[in-house]
Amino acid sequence: MTSVLRYALIGDGESPHLLKWARALAALPEIELWVASSRAFLPGFDAIVPADRRLALGTRPDAAGGNLALLKQLPRLAGWLHRVHPDWLHAHYLTSHGTLAWLAQRLYGVRGRLVGSAWGSDILVTPQRSTALRALTRRVLRACVLTTSDSQVMAEKMRALGAFDIMVFPFGLETMPPLPPAKDDSLFFANRGLEPVYAPERVLQAFAALPGEALRLVVANDGSLRAELQAMADARTRFVGRLDADTQAGWYARARWYLSLPTSDSVSVSVLEAMAHGCIPIVSDLPANRELVRDGDNGIVLGAGEPLTSERLAPLAARADAVAATNRAWVEREALFAPRVRAFVDRLQEIGSR
Repeated sequence: MTSVLRYALIGDGESPHLLKWARALAALPEIELWVASSRAFLPGFDAIVPADRRLALGTRPDAAGGNLALLKQLPRLAGWLHRVHPDWLHAHYLTSHGTLAWLAQRLYGVRGRLVGSAWGSDILVTPQRSTALRALTRRVLRACVLTTSDSQVMAEKMRALGAFDIMVFPFGLETMPPLPPAKDDSLFFANRGLEPVYAPERVLQAFAALPGEALRLVVANDGSLRAELQAMADARTRFVGRLDADTQAGWYARARWYLSLPTSDSVSVSVLEAMAHGCIPIVSDLPANRELVRDGDNGIVLGAGEPLTSERLAPLAARADAVAATNRAWVEREALFAPRVRAFVDRLQEIGSR
C-alpha cells in the first residue's frame, strides 16, 4: 500500500500555473496537499485544497527581485510549515519562493525534503543580473533533491548552476482540445503578452510583410505596448484584448497559423496549446522553440531579422492538415501534464524510499 505524502506547495496562489500544478497533485491519492501562497489564492483553489490547508502571505512579489516584504514573512511561513510537518516542500520560481523555502529549512529547522520547479526567468534571466543573485540561485538549486525544468536548454543552465537531479517535461496541457472542424487558411493568431520580452512588434512586422488583402491577424492579450502596437498595425490586424479560456480556444480552433516571436523563452504553454489545436507555429529562433518546432517540417523557426514570406509559408500550407495532425499527436503523446506529474511523484516516492 502506498503511503500518504504530506506535501507543501509554495508559490504564487494567484498564478494559474500554480493552480494547474495543484490540480494535478491533488488528483493523486497518495498526496495530502497543503499550499502556501506569497500572495492570495485564485478561486479555483477552493475546490481542491481546503481553506485550513492553505496560507496566504499577502505580499506582492516582484520577479525582478527586491522582495523584502516576502522575506519578512519568513517567520510566519516557517511557523505554518512546522505545524504542517511536510514530507516534501515544493517551491515554484526558485529565486523567490525557492529562497523562502530554503531559508525556512536553514534558519528555522523546517523538516521535509526540498524540491523546486524553475519557471523560466528565474534561471534564464535573474542569475545574470548580479553575482549575489547567481550565488543565491546556486544555493537553492543545490539544496533541492530534485528539480523540474520545462526545456532541455533551461535544464542545462540549471546543471551549470549546481542542480544535480532534474526532470525535464513540458508544462503541458491538462486535456486535449477537440479536433477543430475546419481551419481558416487566411487567419493568423497571436496571444503572448504585449510586453517587450515577447517582441509583439515583430509579430506585427512579420505579418505586415505578407501580401494578401484576405489575410487577417488576431492579437489577443494586453500589456504596456498595446497603444503603440495598435498605432503601427495594418488594417488587417484586430486586437481583442484578454480572453477567457473558451474564447481563446475558439480562436486557436479557427486559426491556421500561430505567431510567437519572443526574445527569450522556455517551452511556451501557449505554443503547446496552439499545436494541440492544430495551428502551425511560427516561432522565434530560440533553443527551447527548436525543441518543439522543426523548421519547414512542422512549423517555421524565424531567424532574427528574417522576414516572413509567402514562400516560407507555401510548403507548409500545401500539407497543412497533415502538419496539424502531426502536431496534435505529438502534444497528446509528449505534453499532457497529468502523466508527467504522475511520473514526478513516482520519482519522489523512489527518492523517499532510500
